[in-house]
Amino acid sequence: MKTLVLGASGQLGQCLKAVASKRNIDTLDFPDESVANILDVEKLRTLFAERKPAYVINCAAYTAVDKAEDDVDLCRLINKQGALNIALLCKEFGAKLVHVSTDFVFEGAIPELLKEADVAEPINIYGLTKLEGEADIIDNLNEHYIIRTSWLYSEYANNFVKTMLKLGADRDELSIIADQIGSPTYAIDLANAILDVIASGKTEYGVYHYSNEGSISWFDFAKGIFDISDTQVKVNPIPTSAYPTKATRPKFSVMDKTKIKTTFGIEVPYWRDSLVRCIEQLSVMDKA
Repeated sequence: MKTLVLGASGQLGQCLKAVASKRNIDTLDFPDESVANILDVEKLRTLFAERKPAYVINCAAYTAVDKAEDDVDLCRLINKQGALNIALLCKEFGAKLVHVSTDFVFEGAIPELLKEADVAEPINIYGLTKLEGEADIIDNLNEHYIIRTSWLYSEYANNFVKTMLKLGADRDELSIIADQIGSPTYAIDLANAILDVIASGKTEYGVYHYSNEGSISWFDFAKGIFDISDTQVKVNPIPTSAYPTKATRPKFSVMDKTKIKTTFGIEVPYWRDSLVRCIEQLSVMDKA
């Protein structure tokens, strides 16, 4: 069964490619954005007609959270209209959709595990447009798996882990936010989970949550990165108020993963174990 990956050049797309290679899965198709622009419906329709996918994984998104506050139209165009375009084409061509969403659809004001059925009340434009995209998929395509994730990182693209390692190499001291709590997600683990969902053949469509196990702050995350990489940096905990940003972030966005674990039999690694694997892989890549 051919699986079409949209947003193939991004962080998750690259992780899907790496995981598919490691697992000897040769049915994934990674088209270039020049022929897979989710805003160009006619080009996308041609792609669907030519490739005839049974599944589509949508990794394409506008993810610049702070920039989105000023770039509302483009953010909505990609996260909402783009998602709708894909959903309608999946319906037209009989494909099942795996769509990646975010913990930022939640307000995150209460320190309780977030379940799929909990009311989503985004507090920034990025989260709002991702929720709008979810709604358009739900309204137009029955055969969908929406997977919300959080704090994505890997050895690919730009992310918090790579930023911390770079800063840690140049500085002796850093101040990191300690009052935003969430769960880091190693994008390699998410890629494996997505492929497990597809491989299961199960038709329990709907919304699912996936992140690594555990709940930590950005401060804890940074400390873990420096500890595992043996980088000598003094890390100071600071409140959100000491580092104002354009977009407001949830204070607590730890998601309950029970549904995806029980439905598909997926084992979710602990955040620190996955971070060790990522930093080891970065070290190997640096030496190559």
